[in-house]
Amino acid sequence: MDSIWEYSVRTLLSFVILLILTRLSGKKQLSHMTFFTYITGIALGNIAGDTIVHKDIPIYAGITGMTLWTILTIFIEKICLKSPWLRDILDGEPAIVIQKGKIQTKAMALSKLNMDDLSMLLREKDIFSIREVDYAILEPNGQLSVLKKQENDYPTKKDMKIPTQERLYLPTKLIVDGKIMEQNLKNLHFDHDWLDQQIKKLGANSVQEVFFAELQSDGSVYLDKKQEQQNG
Repeated sequence: MDSIWEYSVRTLLSFVILLILTRLSGKKQLSHMTFFTYITGIALGNIAGDTIVHKDIPIYAGITGMTLWTILTIFIEKICLKSPWLRDILDGEPAIVIQKGKIQTKAMALSKLNMDDLSMLLREKDIFSIREVDYAILEPNGQLSVLKKQENDYPTKKDMKIPTQERLYLPTKLIVDGKIMEQNLKNLHFDHDWLDQQIKKLGANSVQEVFFAELQSDGSVYLDKKQEQQNG
């Protein structure tokens, strides 16, 4: 029982500390945007894991290690913001793998990218033939940015001279599973009276009948009632 209790305490403390430190590291760390942030994230997780399962490692030593690792990561990233040279070393540089429709074999070799990998990355962009591509750039985070040839690019509304309407709002959740998103409603400068009026216009008698409601960019509201209300 003592071992179970000790492991439980270690797990709880490591989880809380890791959560706090990850939040302090910022959203870039959370998204593993680059090779550097990906590796530091793995190392931080390993320290936390070793702290939990290895009883010979004092809990304070594990917490100290995680804290110092996070501080070093934040310090390095602060320096990288001011040093393009260091940023290129740690994060890497974008590599042009297709230029003017021609595959750049040297750039692909340096990036450890083969044709199967390139074809897969292009398919993820809904491109099934290299003939459609003018430029393709392999980003430091491993994603592929593609610029299609003009004849293969999609026409825009401007190209087709279709009139457009200015967006009034960013589509925003108002109700989720019968619960009002209070912060979103506040940010939009709307109140409950306005929301009640909107959902009643769309056939719902109360917020509790609504599964999902979203403010659209034109100011209208999309509403989806709960299943039992729809069947009733």
